[in-house]
Amino acid sequence: MSNECKVDGGRRRLIVATAAVGGVGAIAALVPFVSSMLPSERARAAGAPVEVDIGSLEAGQMITVEWRGRPVWIINRTTHMLESLPKLDSEMADPKSERNMQPEYCRNETRSIKPEIMVVVGICTHLGCSPSAKFKSGTEEGMDGGWLGGFLCPCHGSTFDFAGRVFKSKPAPDNLEVPKHMYLSDKRILIGEDKKGA
Repeated sequence: MSNECKVDGGRRRLIVATAAVGGVGAIAALVPFVSSMLPSERARAAGAPVEVDIGSLEAGQMITVEWRGRPVWIINRTTHMLESLPKLDSEMADPKSERNMQPEYCRNETRSIKPEIMVVVGICTHLGCSPSAKFKSGTEEGMDGGWLGGFLCPCHGSTFDFAGRVFKSKPAPDNLEVPKHMYLSDKRILIGEDKKGA
């Protein structure tokens, strides 16, 4: 075999190796560029809907899930809780939920899709504190001076009923927010997305 053939073979290997290294380099250069166009894990998590199993949620119980970094309360309201709502209309700042704090399909007396299941963002509309639940057994006529129970914001004293409606003359200007949500089945709710996917 002549030296010329050896040189050509060496050149071929050099050309193939150079092309391979160049290709890897081009891909390596593209990865950060393409990655920058995709949403980060944090961004995806921040807006992603949350699926919740409510199959074991008994009447009078509440669970808290996190959606977009905010607490969302899901409550299986008792008959007493539901019966208290119309009694409080005259004491509410926005009794008919006319302000846009809920999807249109929750603009009703219970502010919910199913009357017994309440889904609200657990953040006071005044300064963003988290109210605490103040449930009662349902046998008493009143609570704390006639209050029938609901949620109390300890920061500035705003109170909300079992539909998340704010009482009049309180610092909070609006009812608690009802996030868009939908039922995947009788026992599963998807928070953050509705049937329209909007």
